[in-house]
Amino acid sequence: MKMLLLGAGHIGQSIAHHLTHSGHYQLTVVDQQAEALQQVAKQGIATQVVNLGDAQALDALLRDTDAQTVINALPFHMAKQVSAAAVKHGRHYFDLTEDVQATQHMMALGKSACTVLMPQCGLAPGFVGVAAHSLAAEFDEVHHLKLRVGALPRNPDNKLMYNLTWSIDGLINEYRHPCEALRDGESVSVMPMEGLENLHADGVLYEAFNTSGGLGTLCSTLKGKAQNLDYKSIRYPGHHNYMQFLLDDLQLRTQPDALKALLMKAIPRTYDDMVLVVVSVSGRKHGVLQEQKLMRCVHSAQTSFGYESAIQQTTTSGLCVAVDLFRQGKLPQSGFVGQEAIALKDFLANDFARPYQQ
Repeated sequence: MKMLLLGAGHIGQSIAHHLTHSGHYQLTVVDQQAEALQQVAKQGIATQVVNLGDAQALDALLRDTDAQTVINALPFHMAKQVSAAAVKHGRHYFDLTEDVQATQHMMALGKSACTVLMPQCGLAPGFVGVAAHSLAAEFDEVHHLKLRVGALPRNPDNKLMYNLTWSIDGLINEYRHPCEALRDGESVSVMPMEGLENLHADGVLYEAFNTSGGLGTLCSTLKGKAQNLDYKSIRYPGHHNYMQFLLDDLQLRTQPDALKALLMKAIPRTYDDMVLVVVSVSGRKHGVLQEQKLMRCVHSAQTSFGYESAIQQTTTSGLCVAVDLFRQGKLPQSGFVGQEAIALKDFLANDFARPYQQ
């Protein structure tokens, strides 16, 4: 199966390695930076340098490729442009975006598309939505469905109790924009950074608060089926107070470029990280009030690709599983496809799901 992978960052490189070495996929990896493609080229994977920020160059690339499928591993702000070009030229499309507006754009495109549009194939949105939807389906009545996800450094040593482990643009985006939720069965918009709560996992105390984008399309899918549904990011205690000081007291919520420059200058990046996923469902099953939880904790580790951070493993896994299930015919073959289309048992049984197989 021939595929075009746009973006050769850490996640893009990991996706290229795992799909290529499965033996089912032939990839060409495209980036506008030649140096970013060097590691990919060393693995014998085809590469191409294209200015993907140039709309005409992007259009020509998707028009002339012989690959029927496009994977977008570029920053979230490219999702609308790339997905529209993919539909225009009859290419299947997968991405990792957590951006709500981009997803709504693709839902509209998918109404008339003859090919697949499947965004949000990473961790959150991505695996967490697969888990939540499958657990909720086991209940006769869903009273509360809580999705909690943290991409965390294993050993933070600063006041923010945080290190950069994934896209800085994505991080700032989820801290700034309104969040979807269900309250008493109705769709509502809640503010990011609100809803602060304590959370215990394996005896460790964390905090969690509203962030944007993690629910994917679950609100529309579960409206009328779940009374209450929300998504929060997990952090170490104290992070929320310092982050709220930056966003509100220093008014950096309206200055994302300034916030990005500040964080990149002051907060080191780490690959010694962990990803914590906690999904809990409460409601009635067989007439009995019950609660069910799924928890996964993934650490950075040595893999076939080399040393991979936890966020690399979990994000790559979600995308590769979605693509592989599509190849096997276990997902719809046209139109918009949400993560809820994936059954949890199919996800966990897939060869690419190794980080989640506990």
